Amino acid sequence: MRRRPLFCVLALVISFVSAVQAQDSNAELVQVSPPTIRRAQPPTATATAEELENRGDELRAEKAYLDALDYYRAAIAKRPNNPVVYNKAGIAELQMQHYNEAGKDFEHAIHLDREFADAINNLGVIDYEARKFGKAIKQYEKALRLRPDSASFYSNEGAAYFGKKELERATEAYAKAIELDPNILDRTSQHGISAQLPSPQDRARFDFIIAKLCAKRGDSDRSLQYLRRAMEEGYKGIDAVYKDPEFAGLRNDTRFTELMASRPPAIPE
Repeated sequence: MRRRPLFCVLALVISFVSAVQAQDSNAELVQVSPPTIRRAQPPTATATAEELENRGDELRAEKAYLDALDYYRAAIAKRPNNPVVYNKAGIAELQMQHYNEAGKDFEHAIHLDREFADAINNLGVIDYEARKFGKAIKQYEKALRLRPDSASFYSNEGAAYFGKKELERATEAYAKAIELDPNILDRTSQHGISAQLPSPQDRARFDFIIAKLCAKRGDSDRSLQYLRRAMEEGYKGIDAVYKDPEFAGLRNDTRFTELMASRPPAIPE
C-alpha cells in the first residue's frame, strides 16, 4: 500500500482541525458545568448538633451549599427531630436547584412541625418554580394564616398570582407586602419575579404595577425607579400615569416631568 508523504498527512490534519474550529465558532453550544465540589473540611464526629448547624449556616452564607448540606445532614443525624435544620437543608437544596430533594426536606420539616410557616412557604416556592401557581398560592395562604405579618409570604403570593395573570389579586398581595416592608421588592423583584417573567411585556406590566403601588404610598423614589424600568421594558400603557389617581402626587415632582419628557427607549432583549 502506498504511504502518503508526511506533508500530505499534516495538511489533512490541519484541514480537519480548521474545519472543526470553524464549525465550533458558528455553533451555539451548551457547556456542561463541572460538578459542584466540596470546599470545607467534612464534619467531625465530636461536634455537637448545634455546632454542626451553625457551621452549616456559615457555609450557606458563603454560598457553599453542598458543604452546608453535609453539616446539616450531620446535625440531623445527631438530632433527627429538628424541623429547623430540615428546613435549612431544603433551602440549600433549593439553591442548588435540587427541587425534589428540597421538597422532601420541607415536607419532613412540616411533618415535624405542622405550624412551621417558613417551611410551608418554601414548599410553595417549589411549586412556583415548577410553574404550578395554583398549588403555590395554596401553600402561601397556609403560611399566611400562621404568620399574617410576613411581607415575604405576601410577595411570593403576588408573584404566583402574577404568574396566573390575575393582576388584581397580584396587586393586592404586593400592596400588602409593601405595607409590611417597604424594602421587600428591593430584595426580590430584580432577581425574583421580575427576572422570571417570560416576556418583556410581562416584566413591563409588573414594573408599572409596582410603580403605581409605590406612588400610592408616597414613595416617589421607588415609583420613578419602577416607571423607568417599565418604559425600558417597552410598556405600552405608560400614558396611564397622566390619569391614574395613584400618580396624582408624583405628577407634581419635577423628576417625573423630566422622566416622561426623556422617554427612555425600550432596551431590546
